[in-house]
Amino acid sequence: ASVCEKIVETRKRGGRVIAVGTTSVRCLESAAADGDIKPINDDTDIFIYPGYKFNVVDALVTNFHLPESTLLMLVSAFSGYSRIMAAYREAVEQRYRFFSYGDAMFLTRNPNAAEDIPNMEQPNMELPNKEQPQ
Repeated sequence: ASVCEKIVETRKRGGRVIAVGTTSVRCLESAAADGDIKPINDDTDIFIYPGYKFNVVDALVTNFHLPESTLLMLVSAFSGYSRIMAAYREAVEQRYRFFSYGDAMFLTRNPNAAEDIPNMEQPNMELPNKEQPQ
């Protein structure tokens, strides 16, 4: 059976789809971009950020990612920004190893992650008064 068929069978049995690594998440979610998973043989350019609605993946095993990275955005979209920041605080306090050769974490999908988007301050883009366009 194909991966897609196994995912459909797993769902029918009430099982979970667990991705290992963020690349796996991106591939699986790309295969179900319209809601139904189907085989694809192509590159993906999917960019997952807070607010994304996951269609396939229920849990994720991944490492601790670099601050301000797109992968940190992906895991925040998956489990919620607050949960991820709490996990990172704990990891720093406990001196976990970060990045590709560090410790890993097991994340579950948070159905309310889309509401857990931080209020980001917008940078002040005003020019000084003397340089304001007329």
